[in-house]
Amino acid sequence: MTNEGTQQGTEPLTGGALTRARVLDAAARLIGTVGLVRATTKEIAREAGCSEAALYKHFRDKEEIFVRVLRERAPRLAAAVAELPDRAGAGTVREHLEAVVAVAVPFYRQSFPMAGGLLASPELLAAHRRKLDNAGPHHVSSHLADYLRAEQRLGRVSAAVDPDAAAMLLIGACFHRAFLEVFYAGEGPAEALRPVAPAEFASATVQALLGGIEAPEA
Repeated sequence: MTNEGTQQGTEPLTGGALTRARVLDAAARLIGTVGLVRATTKEIAREAGCSEAALYKHFRDKEEIFVRVLRERAPRLAAAVAELPDRAGAGTVREHLEAVVAVAVPFYRQSFPMAGGLLASPELLAAHRRKLDNAGPHHVSSHLADYLRAEQRLGRVSAAVDPDAAAMLLIGACFHRAFLEVFYAGEGPAEALRPVAPAEFASATVQALLGGIEAPEA
């Protein structure tokens, strides 16, 4: 999910930074193949080519590794939608919403293997919730709704639309698309994914949403 030993736009990693990056990459691979519960710190360290002691120099526990994998190794959905309200009035509503879809689908697709193990363990889920400190998944739809409200004030989204419901519709469509991609893994019936191409899905989904929310003059 990353280029081994590098960070975007920086020199190759060395020392502790390289070990940390390898641990996160190894955790992402294991969680995606054997699941969150079976991806123990011992197995993660082995996959990363380091000792458990070296792993614990960078992470308190497996839950912290899980959080960092989501934040650093998955497409940055939360950051993408958090920036949207400040972009109201620039570009077009369509462009912004299609950009959200382009990030949301791969984010959820990569998150499902991790989330499955998390949801299956009430204790692990509770610990994860506490560490989020109110920075939970609801922020994705709430930031998107804030953006739509800002566009409403500018007259580019219909005043009759509930921004929270519209945001939930778009994020829900992305979530379901990602679920289908993971569930069928390329082996589903021809009608399982329509449109097939990700860009076409983004365009068609946003068009369906805009048909109900966009102001006529926009």
